[in-house]
Amino acid sequence: MNKIRVLIIDDSVLIRKILTEILNSSPDIEVIGAAADPLIAREMIKQLHPDVLTLDIEMPHMDGITFLRNLMRLRPTPVVMISTLTEKGAEVTLEALTLGAVDFIAKPKVDVASTLNNYADEIIGKVKVAARANVNSTSNRMSKNREPDKLHQEATLRSVPEKLRSSGNHKIIALGASTGGTEAIKTVAKSLPADSPAVVITQHLPAAFSESFVRHIDLITAMTACIPKNGQLVKDGHIYLAPGDRHMMIVKEGGGYVIQLHDSEPVNRHKPSVDVMFHSVAKNVGSNAIAVLLTGMGADGAAGMKEMHDVGAKTVIQDEQSSVVWGMPGAAYKLGCADYVLPLDDVANKIISLLK
Repeated sequence: MNKIRVLIIDDSVLIRKILTEILNSSPDIEVIGAAADPLIAREMIKQLHPDVLTLDIEMPHMDGITFLRNLMRLRPTPVVMISTLTEKGAEVTLEALTLGAVDFIAKPKVDVASTLNNYADEIIGKVKVAARANVNSTSNRMSKNREPDKLHQEATLRSVPEKLRSSGNHKIIALGASTGGTEAIKTVAKSLPADSPAVVITQHLPAAFSESFVRHIDLITAMTACIPKNGQLVKDGHIYLAPGDRHMMIVKEGGGYVIQLHDSEPVNRHKPSVDVMFHSVAKNVGSNAIAVLLTGMGADGAAGMKEMHDVGAKTVIQDEQSSVVWGMPGAAYKLGCADYVLPLDDVANKIISLLK
């Protein structure tokens, strides 16, 4: 099997050294070069034809976002961003994902060496996934999602009911995603009406990125998107995004549902975990729920979707062609628990039709 050829683009000598050592430790990966800035990288890409790039955001001569935008227009290539665990880092990283980056590696502000080495397996895994990722589907979606201001105007013009009821015996839409999921979630959310039943979302993201991401969702949807507090009542017309460091569960209380947040151990190596959310929805909402699994690496959510399917909930997964990575939806498909396998652009309409 041919090795995955990686080019590292980062102005930090230390980061270039650490990433080279980590990636070269995998028998399936070969670092074929390292560039200190995008101008050098541009020439190296032409000469070396890498399979995957790792790309820093803040660099001399040209920032990573400008470089990425040019790259995806001229030569779409799988890219894993190197970003900081800060609010500014979150905003820029989410923009990079919109432009077509497959995934990101978050680096802390202190003790970079030991932290990155602690996540060596995850970094290797992300590069391997990026090498198989469908980057064309990402850049195609990017062109469809380029009018946030227009979308926001449309969203704010739609009628939002003054007093949305608690979702006690109403439907709940439970949605899970991972790699490629930030853009996929926005694609679904922007098509849901203001009075839609509550949507609960678990997306694998660091806690530092949750607030930025929920603002991005809120901007493009007619619903109201937020990160819930523990014990918060679930209401129609609202989207609830699990915070990046807590499992989110839906439990029945009185005539309605409330959200519980748990700081327990990761499940399937994730916190929040889609399976944790799906299991709670299966137990407490049952056949009144709709389960949706979008693009993502791994199998988190597949077992939970099967449990939801077994109690009578309708289940929808994103198809392989439109997924950046068909790991999570593919795992659910293999379990035989997907009622509908659809292109991303058809998922929202299917949810709306199932609600009727």
